[in-house]
Amino acid sequence: MDATCSEQRSLMKRGYNVVVLTGSGKTGLVTVLVEEALSAGIPTIVIDVKGDLPNLLLTFPDGVPEQLRTWVQPREGDASPGVRDFAATTAMRVITPGATSGESLHVLSALERRSTRWDTDPESARDALSAAVSLVLRLLGRDPDPAKSREHVLLSVLAERRLMLGENAEIGALMGDLTTPPITQIGALPLNSFMRKTERLNLAAALNSLLASPTFSSWRKGASLDVAEWVTPQNGRTPGVIVSVAHLDDEERALVLGVVLEEILSWVRGLPGSSELKALIVFDEVYGYLPPHPANPPTKRPIVSLMKQARAFGVGVVVATQNPMDLDYRALSNAGLWCIGRLQTDADRARVMDGLSNATNNGDDFAELERIVPRLAPRWFVVKNAHASAAGPLLLNPRDTWSLMRGPLTRGALRQVRAWRESLEGTVDGNGGVAEVAE
Repeated sequence: MDATCSEQRSLMKRGYNVVVLTGSGKTGLVTVLVEEALSAGIPTIVIDVKGDLPNLLLTFPDGVPEQLRTWVQPREGDASPGVRDFAATTAMRVITPGATSGESLHVLSALERRSTRWDTDPESARDALSAAVSLVLRLLGRDPDPAKSREHVLLSVLAERRLMLGENAEIGALMGDLTTPPITQIGALPLNSFMRKTERLNLAAALNSLLASPTFSSWRKGASLDVAEWVTPQNGRTPGVIVSVAHLDDEERALVLGVVLEEILSWVRGLPGSSELKALIVFDEVYGYLPPHPANPPTKRPIVSLMKQARAFGVGVVVATQNPMDLDYRALSNAGLWCIGRLQTDADRARVMDGLSNATNNGDDFAELERIVPRLAPRWFVVKNAHASAAGPLLLNPRDTWSLMRGPLTRGALRQVRAWRESLEGTVDGNGGVAEVAE
């Protein structure tokens, strides 16, 4: 991408929608975009569902065989200045909820660990709490709707009571509150009229079974879910956070990412309005997480809300897919910048062109897009900025990534990458340069 830093910021804030055929270079384009954003000093949060994007950790600032030997067949040579600068000025980390291959994450920290937001921004804290309670109820097979579910309302009231008192609201403590309630009324109704004692005891028993699950316990370990901390520069280096859920099954991915995205949305809404790009949210392989009506996974609401609202707070949103037929039309209409690669079927092309018809009022541009899109070669993209009516579509062939695109990383490989990166942490000198790594 050859745009200047200010142009990159302006484009990224509008929100990307990247749609391509598999093997067309989508993940490479997304990786280059993330590298450029981080190089421009823009903190970036990346959602990874396949295991590809932890490859962003595989940058080799010296380009010497000692660094490359584990990952590729080495050859003599030096890395480009771009790679060296990227490695010296960014702080990459991988978070793996429910696993120790990356950093562990306490997915229910909004519920079980009291945040200072209850003192400074209770509305935002309440939104995060609601998402955590919904996750618990989904795991129990119960209604997670915050407005309609009696279980959700009761657990939220009991948890908020503890949190407002300065306490944590661990699930074990909430079980005690269900069996021996510290309150007598919910809304305008007596507690026993709102939910009978037998129902509360059944809910407590279900929570106990969940609490005893070894799988569930792994979601309650590690760092708190704190998006503000994620995007805070570390020792002057721009943070890049990869939330990888490739190791989880499909249902677990949707549940965990629903909580993470709700937390991101709460953080965004707590920011002051801004015309400058402050952060970037990237979701590669969004297939299945932003489906058309009536499907409604827990990830859909926060993604749609982020695409509609985040730009007003200086946060850009990028979604990428190889299945445009599976994207919600509201998301398509909110995409300000389109990067379209090779598409396999006429139906996919028709879906994309239908979305673009709402994003451009220029008939000549639309006709040109219809002509170009079917002819795209691998690693070529047609780019359309829906907010620049005078600018026609552009062709884009992204540069090679600075990161080694090695393919999906297994949990074992990710542990190895983390250990290798940690061995390099002492190699960035005080002047921002990169010192040689000894064997």
